[in-house]
Amino acid sequence: MPLPSPVRKLPMKPPRAILAATILATLGLPARAQLAPAETLKTLEAAPGLQATVFAAEPMLMKPSDIDVDAMGRVWVCEGVNYRQWAGLRKEGDRILILEDTKGTGKADKQTVFYQGTDLACPLGICVLGNKVIVSDAPNVFIFTDDGTGHASKKEVLFSHIAGVQHDHGVHTFVFGPDGKLYFNMGNAAERLMTPEGKPVVDVFGNTIDANRPGSKTGTTDKIAYRQGMVLRMNVDGSDLEVLGNNFRNNYEVSIDSFGTLWQSDNDDDGNKGVRINYVMEYGNFGYRDEMTGAAWNSNRTNMEKEIPLRHWHQNDPGVIPNLLNTGQGSPTGICVYEGNLLPEVFRNQVIHCDAGPNVVRAYPVKADGAGYGARVVNVLQGTTDQTFRPSDVCVAPDGSLIVSDWSDPQVGGHGMQDNKYPNMHGRIYRVAPPGAPYKIPALDLKTPEGAAEALMSPNMSRRYLAWTALHEMGILAEPALLKLWNGADPRMKARALFLLARIDGKGRQYIDAAIHDANPDLRITGLRCARGMKMDVIPLVRVLAHDGSPQVRRECAIALHYEKSAQMPALWAELAAQHDGKDRWYLEALGIGAADREADCLGAWLKKVGNDWNTTPGRDIIWRSRAPLAATYLGKIILDPAVSDDERPRFIRALDFIPTCDEKIDALVVMVNSKLPDIIVPLEALTRLKGLKSPKIPDLSTLAGRVLDAKKGTPEFVDLCELLNVKDRDGELLAIAAAHSGDSIGTSAVRLVVNHRNQAELRKALAGPDANGIAAALGNIPDGSATEMLEKIVADSKQPFAVRQAAVKAMARTNRGATALIGMARKKTLGEDLTFTVGNELRSSLGKEIRDEAAALFPAPAGKDAKPLPPIAQLLKMNGDAAKGHAQFAATCVRCHQARGEGVEFGPNLSEIGTKLGKDAIITKILQPTSSLAFGYEGKTLKFKNGDQADGLIASQIDDEVTLKTSNGAAAILTRYKRSDIAEIKPMKLAMMPEGLQTAMSTQEFVDLIEYLSSLKKK
Repeated sequence: MPLPSPVRKLPMKPPRAILAATILATLGLPARAQLAPAETLKTLEAAPGLQATVFAAEPMLMKPSDIDVDAMGRVWVCEGVNYRQWAGLRKEGDRILILEDTKGTGKADKQTVFYQGTDLACPLGICVLGNKVIVSDAPNVFIFTDDGTGHASKKEVLFSHIAGVQHDHGVHTFVFGPDGKLYFNMGNAAERLMTPEGKPVVDVFGNTIDANRPGSKTGTTDKIAYRQGMVLRMNVDGSDLEVLGNNFRNNYEVSIDSFGTLWQSDNDDDGNKGVRINYVMEYGNFGYRDEMTGAAWNSNRTNMEKEIPLRHWHQNDPGVIPNLLNTGQGSPTGICVYEGNLLPEVFRNQVIHCDAGPNVVRAYPVKADGAGYGARVVNVLQGTTDQTFRPSDVCVAPDGSLIVSDWSDPQVGGHGMQDNKYPNMHGRIYRVAPPGAPYKIPALDLKTPEGAAEALMSPNMSRRYLAWTALHEMGILAEPALLKLWNGADPRMKARALFLLARIDGKGRQYIDAAIHDANPDLRITGLRCARGMKMDVIPLVRVLAHDGSPQVRRECAIALHYEKSAQMPALWAELAAQHDGKDRWYLEALGIGAADREADCLGAWLKKVGNDWNTTPGRDIIWRSRAPLAATYLGKIILDPAVSDDERPRFIRALDFIPTCDEKIDALVVMVNSKLPDIIVPLEALTRLKGLKSPKIPDLSTLAGRVLDAKKGTPEFVDLCELLNVKDRDGELLAIAAAHSGDSIGTSAVRLVVNHRNQAELRKALAGPDANGIAAALGNIPDGSATEMLEKIVADSKQPFAVRQAAVKAMARTNRGATALIGMARKKTLGEDLTFTVGNELRSSLGKEIRDEAAALFPAPAGKDAKPLPPIAQLLKMNGDAAKGHAQFAATCVRCHQARGEGVEFGPNLSEIGTKLGKDAIITKILQPTSSLAFGYEGKTLKFKNGDQADGLIASQIDDEVTLKTSNGAAAILTRYKRSDIAEIKPMKLAMMPEGLQTAMSTQEFVDLIEYLSSLKKK
């Protein structure tokens, strides 16, 4: 395989230290009562017509993070012993293994260490292409050369600086496509691609591959080109790199079928039941973050989705590709497309996917659904009673059987593993095939066109790579053998042949023309994709296909117009747009992709075509999706149309957020502000959007706000508008809201505005009145120094009612500044004795360890029920728990920060299906050592402000000029917005937000009951 240039040798890294004497070992975790391989098989349920057998197991391998199967049927394994916090556990570094069945028994009997080094730490991707092996191990992608003996003779760097540290959300596996290109993806921690020398990589559109950097082709100078996780394509030599999709969270692997269609999974923020399977529509935005601002999915927005799994992916926003399938909660990993004949019919030509969380390998049979697809779930292999079955990857062997790797652990992801007793760690490789099917690898002949064509038909990707390369090099000599495939009955074999036939010198147009006139729509699509990949003029092809009977073909026509500069392009786009039926979101988004960079031309051509007939359901869709300035004018007309329902109107208001600032947008918003519609939402929404725009056309907004403010008294919108427009004469109303909503984000925002206004008189008046308790509680949700000073005065004033002083104590204890002040008062003995218990109780559960330690010394906690230390985990696992009683413990302890089945505070990860994802020993460890394996996205952060204040919590959202911090007061999650200009530094907290020592409030049996309850929370 040719190598990208330039490349360099990578020096070996020094070994990394093992995490402080392996923390979890101190918890008494056993060497793990892992079932023997034969016993594990009894716990795996295979689909009808299939049987799982053990291909390899420990000690031959351990912790397989990713696999590939080469053309000879050998299984290549990335080992992940040095995973995350366990980096350095194996001092020699992680390994790449080759496992081989030399006797034809279906079981590996030979192990070869291809490579081992300290520069490997839990590599997450391997792709075997002849004698070249691509290994993805953030922050690098390596290319190894096999010397012919199964050992690496050369190691070079393809990409570097992908992620600062090893990460599950980094770069993943490369796969070879039917077009001769390489495809790969990377999760949202990877952020960027750089050359071996550390220079930014730029794609074919001129955009830097950096999730934090504006691009040159984004419509504005400051909009980020690509956000979060990405799917990419490039030539084998590294040239012509493209981003094919972006805005995923942790898209673990990408797969590609013979037509060139891309499929992958994506993991949600833990606990939101939003794991999804995607058809990757090329150049699409997949909605993990707000496309324009980068705001998180849970940030408030107009037309927000009601269901969290949809809200998680911004599915109501224009410009977001629909999800193919939602699979709930899980830990999705490896994926492939099965194009063999050995497995039962239901699995043929379908996506096969591992989800390590619910211990399952699934298929997702798809069918056409308009311009997109629909899918269902069929299990291939399910772990039943043994939750240590954690399928990490699935590949297709040359004989058509499935090879499945098993991470084999009570826990998966979350930066932790419980099976950590090196070298006695576990790992399994299973073969899934019909009962009795031998592991027989077909002969391989690459010297003749006929033999290479036979190999091209293989279900194994590595074998197809060798065949493709050989046939491509043969050129015209390969044409007769490829024509036999092209003239055959199998459309997938025809597609594979087409990608090669079209690359024979002088034959491209002939075979592309044949493909776009084929009776099969998948082959018409393949023909168009092939032409694009070969940089042929697509305009004549789109003209032929623009009125194709298949919406999927027309979808591909729209995508083919992406960044097309031809003068004929807008008219062709308008032809395609005129065929939108108003029901097909896939088709609508394809139109949006096609119009990119030429939105104004496209919308103008469509309006010219439809004339006065634009105001139809399909027409309003076209305008809703358009980013052209003129779209704002038409959106204004739609929004103010009395015939448009109140339920439908927010959809069109939200669309304005995706049109860059222009006169048309400002004009539409000003008209909306002055609207006489009975629904006050329209002027409110318009005011919020006009704020910050600079134009002489914008009137004084404060004079327009009175009507809206009066109409929205007591609501979150009232608070937002006061902040937005810097309204300072409504502090009394704001404090009334704060008192009524002292325990949630609305009250916090309201009281914070008054504090920011320095309206001490109004605050003192409220604190002396009947709402003092609520005001004090609301003040505790903000870290401002002036708020702490006021609360301290209340605590020290013995004339205040006890309930008010107690509320002030609880409020102070929630901020670092306030907690420190309470410690100081205790030392000075200015605390009343009646508050001692409340102060001690609050501070002993503080998030800050120093505060907890000082509180423990000043206010010793009363003894627990049995005052005995917990026994080792091994013993706890043997005890019987009562789930019903455990639920009571959950309600008394965990609900302050976690939800389960709708009960509790939505702050930390949702635990509604934690029993599916984690075994009991992993749950125990997470409680006893919460810092040991933080869920991604739930790492605590400290915001240090320029005025000396600080606030601790979770980053809920970040945009260019604002950070939203999420905290919990035990009754609700509080979202507080801070201006970036006020923040001096954002630092990660050293410890988890979840405090250690929760078990001290329970007897041993009660703790076991809690674990029983949590482990019972499984996917229904």
